[in-house]
Amino acid sequence: MLGAIRVAARDRARLAEVIATASRFGLDVLLARIGLDPARRDPDALPFDLPARTRAAMEALGPVWVKLGQILATRADLLPPDWIAELEKLHSEAPRLPFAQLRDQVEAALGEPPESAFARFDPEPLAAASIAQVHRAALHDGTEVVLKIRRPGIRAIMEADLRLLTQIAAMVEAANAEARRYGAMRMIRALGRDILEELDFTNEGRNADRLREDFADEPRVVVPVIHWSHSSETLLVMDFIAGVPPRNAATLEAAGIDPAAIASAGADIVLDMTLINGRFHGDPHPGNLLCLPGNRIALLDLGLIGHVSPRRREEVIAFTQSIANSDPTLLAETLRHWSQTDDIAPERFQAVADRLVARHGGGALRLAAILADIFPVLREERIVLQPDMLLLFKALITIDGVLSGIQPDFDLSAALRRASARIVEARLSPERWTRRAAALALELDRLGDDLPRLIRATTRKLESEAPAVSTTGVEAAIRTGAGWIAGALALSGVAIAVAMRLG
Repeated sequence: MLGAIRVAARDRARLAEVIATASRFGLDVLLARIGLDPARRDPDALPFDLPARTRAAMEALGPVWVKLGQILATRADLLPPDWIAELEKLHSEAPRLPFAQLRDQVEAALGEPPESAFARFDPEPLAAASIAQVHRAALHDGTEVVLKIRRPGIRAIMEADLRLLTQIAAMVEAANAEARRYGAMRMIRALGRDILEELDFTNEGRNADRLREDFADEPRVVVPVIHWSHSSETLLVMDFIAGVPPRNAATLEAAGIDPAAIASAGADIVLDMTLINGRFHGDPHPGNLLCLPGNRIALLDLGLIGHVSPRRREEVIAFTQSIANSDPTLLAETLRHWSQTDDIAPERFQAVADRLVARHGGGALRLAAILADIFPVLREERIVLQPDMLLLFKALITIDGVLSGIQPDFDLSAALRRASARIVEARLSPERWTRRAAALALELDRLGDDLPRLIRATTRKLESEAPAVSTTGVEAAIRTGAGWIAGALALSGVAIAVAMRLG
């Protein structure tokens, strides 16, 4: 059974556990496809269908497998709707540990017992997930805080699972051309990078600080303050925030919060994150958002943050404009930029764009409905999207669902119109042009050092290839022309390099 996959001795016990768990949930077909020999059983005797059994097995196996399932839930360009719907149910809840099992780690992180580090500490957990457990406390100045405590031993388990998944992905890619096309190894490498970042709680703390800075002038956004004097890789201490999750309009109204104002604020916030700041909450579901009095929104659980490059921001704007303005040509070009593979004929992108504009162009911008239509068409045309776009789409679909849940007639078009002025203002800001000017100066300085060498080399090349003519006047003309051409080429190189650097 274990011989089908080559792993270090330290991981063989975990592999046996993975196979046993998968077999227990009737995943014999999936195990056999990747070369592992499961215990034989009749899958018809199990109560759930294959997607449901896969989701249950992932939850039983722990955080790495849950994260993998959550990534796969974003791959509607690869998986059919029944799989996506089931994997979207994945959660990272876990049994709550007695604080006695966490005490040694907490005291090591704080340098003292929590009872002395805090004015008040509650040993009963407030919440628990697969990576961490949360407890309430109060600082000596009276500030109410929560402690996010990493589960003991979780890093070793997750690192072992990542090594196993790397081996499995390599086996699958070696045996399956489609897996190579879809980038199984690339997906696992990205998973490993994200998980290792989440295990270090200082990364989440820095994410919170950056988002708070991004929204320093936006009173509708609240990001909990991180108390760095008490925080470390395994312990994060932040302000406690009390609020109402945005699950439905009635709950918000009962708390004195206006659902329409929250929907408007939520749309403005997500557009600012993605189109202006270039940094967005990677998982904005209702459990990671709280609505506060004054129609404010608190952003919680910031371990997963996505980034949008300036070029991607332009492409997202082009995408929304192409739908709103019924422009299939612009949409086809945008989809081509987002494709992970370069062997797709342009007419296939155009066919996809024509179908999408015919269905959604010119009307209300219902993002979830548009993307729900996009992914089946992409699967049909075998177009695979870039990984960074998938996280962005997942976040946009999630927040669109949240806002539609509290305001059923929610339309992103109005928020985009409001955002357009902020986008223009951000593009014209002195800070942005100062950064661009600095980048231009550095690029010109670097290329200036190389310019004489480039001119000499180009001149020699042109002279060596010039036809042998004995006429002195013609020779002089050739030399003079070569110098001008060399200069033109060098200046073109400067322009191209600068354009690439600033683009």
